[in-house]
Amino acid sequence: MHNMKNKKNLIWIAPLAIVGIPAFVWIGGEVVMHLWNWLLPSLFGWKAITFWQAIGLLALCRILFGGMSHRGGNHSGFRRKMRDRWEGMTPEEREKWRQACQSRWGAPPPASSNPAA
Repeated sequence: MHNMKNKKNLIWIAPLAIVGIPAFVWIGGEVVMHLWNWLLPSLFGWKAITFWQAIGLLALCRILFGGMSHRGGNHSGFRRKMRDRWEGMTPEEREKWRQACQSRWGAPPPASSNPAA
C-alpha cells in the first residue's frame, strides 16, 4: 500500500519537475537580465546583457558561491560542526579560543557563542 502511494506521488511530481525546473530557470534568467540591464549600465557604464548571458551569470554564481551541493548549501553543516566543537570544549579551551579570536581579529567571538555574555 505504501509503495503504491509513492508511485502515485511520482506520477504528479515528475511532470511538475519537467515544467517547473525550466520555468524556474527562465524566471531567474529574466530577473537577472532585467536587474542587470536596469542598474549596471546606468551606474557603472557596463554593457547590457542578453538572456543567455544572465543564465550563464546565474550558473557562475551558483558555482562560485553556492557550491555544487543539492542539499541547499553547506552553511548549516558548518554551523552544526562548529557548535558541536564548541560544546565539546572544556571551559579552559573555550577561553583559549576566545583569546585567539580576539588577538587574530581584534574582537571577541559573537555573543551567541560566548556563554558569559
